[in-house]
Amino acid sequence: MKGGYAMKLTFYGHAAFLLETAGHRLLMDPFLSGNEKASVKPEEVDCEYILLTHGHEDHVGDTEQIARANDATIIANFELADYFGDMGLKTHPMYIGGRHAFPFGSVKFTIAHHGSSLATSKGRIAMGNPAGLLIQAEGKTIYNAGDTGLFLDMKLIGEKHRLDLALLPIGDNFTMGVDDAIEAVRFLGPRQVVPMHYDTWPLIEVDTGGFADGCSRAGADAHILAPGESLEL
Repeated sequence: MKGGYAMKLTFYGHAAFLLETAGHRLLMDPFLSGNEKASVKPEEVDCEYILLTHGHEDHVGDTEQIARANDATIIANFELADYFGDMGLKTHPMYIGGRHAFPFGSVKFTIAHHGSSLATSKGRIAMGNPAGLLIQAEGKTIYNAGDTGLFLDMKLIGEKHRLDLALLPIGDNFTMGVDDAIEAVRFLGPRQVVPMHYDTWPLIEVDTGGFADGCSRAGADAHILAPGESLEL
């Protein structure tokens, strides 16, 4: 906590989160209207920034609608930012390895091993490289791994940054499963972990109890949030 303010993270379901800092609201990967388990509707969201890890539909989700309603700035890789910029929306393009200071703090893009494409009226088009996000605000560092498999450079991320929280996919099939995500916790060394990208569909249903136990053995506190639940940092 800095200046007496505790940041608050709210899980909206799948990989969608709202991060509230002192005076700022950051929305990540807002897949809401197509997600039966989402805890909010797009029209209920209030935010200043929308951060996107990659271009798949279950992450881009309701970005256009929410950005227009809130006059929000979309922070994304160059191709995604260009795509939404052509719609007349406010964007800030970034890319892997780059860091930028914003009114709320800073964002740095990291690698992620996945894909990134979006179905459009012109067919499915590539949307740049997938990424993870390192968000620094209120004296804390949060790592959103995005959709990814396990990779050895997570050790480097953990060595360079004291992570207060890691958001890690655990659903397997499309991303890391539980065992690899626990290994990621060992690599990253975060104080706390919140799992994501699981149980949205039968294909990615997992045992979250096994994940929580594994995180504890790896030295981190796991918080299994139901959609709509929050965590203070």
